[in-house]
Amino acid sequence: MGLLVIGKPMKWEEAKSYRSYIKEHGIIQFLNVFQKAKNMLYRELKWGDEIEAMVIRFDHENKKVCLVLKSSNYIDKLKKLEENKNNDIFACEFCSYVIESRSINTYNEDFCKFITILDDMKKRRQMIRSVLDSENEDVMTMTSFPRLGCKDFYVPNDEFITSPTKYDSMFIPNNCVSSHPRFINIMENIPSRCGHKACINVPIYKDVNAEKKFVEFPDKSEAKPNHVYMDNLCFGLGCCSAQVTVQASSLEEARSLYDQLAVVSPIMMALSAASPVFRGYLCETDCRWNVMSAAVDDRTDEELGKVPLKDSVLRINSSRYGCISTYLNSAKYSDVNPPHDQQIYQKLKINGVDHLLSLHIAHLFIRDPVSVLADRIELDDTVDIDHFENIQSTNWQNMRFKPPLHSSDIGWRVEFRTIEVQTTDFENAAFLSVCILLGRVVASQLCNLYIPLSLVQENMQRAQKRNAVNTQKFYFRTNTTCDCDANIVEMTIDEIMNGKDSFPGLIRHIKSYVCDIMTTNIDEAQQISAYLSLIERRASGELLTTASWMRKFIKEHPQYKHNSVVTDEITYDLLMRMQEIVNGSAATDLLGNLREELPQKNQM
Repeated sequence: MGLLVIGKPMKWEEAKSYRSYIKEHGIIQFLNVFQKAKNMLYRELKWGDEIEAMVIRFDHENKKVCLVLKSSNYIDKLKKLEENKNNDIFACEFCSYVIESRSINTYNEDFCKFITILDDMKKRRQMIRSVLDSENEDVMTMTSFPRLGCKDFYVPNDEFITSPTKYDSMFIPNNCVSSHPRFINIMENIPSRCGHKACINVPIYKDVNAEKKFVEFPDKSEAKPNHVYMDNLCFGLGCCSAQVTVQASSLEEARSLYDQLAVVSPIMMALSAASPVFRGYLCETDCRWNVMSAAVDDRTDEELGKVPLKDSVLRINSSRYGCISTYLNSAKYSDVNPPHDQQIYQKLKINGVDHLLSLHIAHLFIRDPVSVLADRIELDDTVDIDHFENIQSTNWQNMRFKPPLHSSDIGWRVEFRTIEVQTTDFENAAFLSVCILLGRVVASQLCNLYIPLSLVQENMQRAQKRNAVNTQKFYFRTNTTCDCDANIVEMTIDEIMNGKDSFPGLIRHIKSYVCDIMTTNIDEAQQISAYLSLIERRASGELLTTASWMRKFIKEHPQYKHNSVVTDEITYDLLMRMQEIVNGSAATDLLGNLREELPQKNQM
């Protein structure tokens, strides 16, 4: 999760006095990198993934499952493993029950490596399993823990640790946050900046026996009727995702990838939807995105437009977690007018940065740094980029544009951020592989996906709705093989991925690229075919999304009372079933028989 530097964290009242300094030097650092690397070419495609997972413990006697708040202990153990000695594979995340793992291998243009992605993910899962303290513990790749914030949802549960502030949560103890200074700093400074604790409301799913008017906290004005109320960053930043970062061959290619993969990002989010339950209730949404957006929304009343501007400079129309607000390569389709820091914009322009990239950076820099380390203020701007990354890495958007690093052969990169982590390694490998292949299709100029950015933002909202794959339509262009004006229609995800009439669909674009450009042997072709088949069949509705599969399991559970409540026992049985599937049990409505169609050595 962004910049992980050790240091002494500053509380907001002290940190805010350094806002201008950090922003000023962050821009200087970006300009130093830009001037050095703007014309550099990188012959080799490189890419890697990040998979976030939760450590859980089963209580078989009481049919209960809890989160294990010991990820830092397990990461220390993982660092001592022989397989991890020369790699930085594992890292802590915001919550103390989450472990992030990164590709053991960095992948490149050698597409035969596609066959090793799944092996890599399986190995990382096995490495984590090998250091767990109890046979009743396991690592689960799931987006949101259904009972987060409910009674006794974590272990060790000796005490509910809080600090004596008005920002304490009703549901989440402070020990759910990782001990890393960055995360503690963010946890304290985001509510301090906006003046209140997180305010998250997710519409509850109204099953037949649910209360007609669901009001859980009538004395709290911030808790909306008919919504599940949550009040802590962990409800958002404690969700897990699967991300992929791609190094482009040049700055221009990176900008094109950033833009056009942003168009696809809501479609991939809907296909990977995996979070229908929050705080023990079935919800009307299937994705984590708006929960995370609300969790880290640090805008003040002035920035929200509730009171006149006094201390703040701008009205800000979105959370720092959201959809991109600027394209980097197309002024024509950039129809959103993002708030931005005009002085920073002018400084970038004066120093040779073009309009679109200047606007992008100046928009990011309307945000304040929310994690400031006292011993990391005065840096050498010719070799450091920490102040830039401080702002950049706390703008959590569907895509992230990443400049090169000093003293490194790493080039211009883009990060794809909307995929909800899936139950099995096979699914995660499939989704990330399809992202990479779509990126190669775009980079090879085989298709043009541009639509107005405002429609991408609308698609991001539609993608989160319950069963969006089968019930929603999304704005998309039908003329993807020309540079002419976009012919935009509303299409289902099945039509976008699998085609309709003269529109071939994105899967066919990928298949053409694989056949015409990639050199594959039988095993590699078989593996890629299985990945594409999963996405095709999810898009058509033949296979369920993870969220729909979870809903089906919950609603068919003998203990479910059709009142939208997901109990401890239901959660226990759900996660036991997910564990069985990870370990090889068939799940034809979720996976079909696709794992059996893999090359023999990759079956499980």
